[in-house]
Amino acid sequence: MPIRNLFKNCSYYWGFAAFMSYFVNHPLYTPPMLGSLQVYLGLIGFVISEVGNFSIHTLLRDLRPAGTKERKVPYPNSNPLTQMYNFTSCPNYTYEVFSWISFSLMTQCLPALFFTIAGFVQMKLWADGKHRNYKKEFANYPKTRKSIIPFLC
Repeated sequence: MPIRNLFKNCSYYWGFAAFMSYFVNHPLYTPPMLGSLQVYLGLIGFVISEVGNFSIHTLLRDLRPAGTKERKVPYPNSNPLTQMYNFTSCPNYTYEVFSWISFSLMTQCLPALFFTIAGFVQMKLWADGKHRNYKKEFANYPKTRKSIIPFLC
């Protein structure tokens, strides 16, 4: 990773973290409209998404045999959370976006929604590029997969 990206990424994450935390911890912060139910539903969605993201990263790690540069088409394994690979080329991004949607729901904080939208736009660009490359590199790449949002795009 170029050093320039390190500063860009740190600025993005630390900047948004400060922006969101200011509003979530402000004395005038109002709790979510549906109270504890909304918080717990958001938390459950966040945790499932993070476990799904971890599952995808584990699958990707195990895809390439150690010490080789061999590339393969990723397919789901026995873990049910990897089934997202039946629908998208970049399910790790799908899970990441859903985790931040869940966080936005949990906190009911507009800055969290801004963070989610900004993250989605960037991950959509990355996913489109990866999706294009997969289709170009592998003749047998599944035609029904979308880049990041199942059934849509």
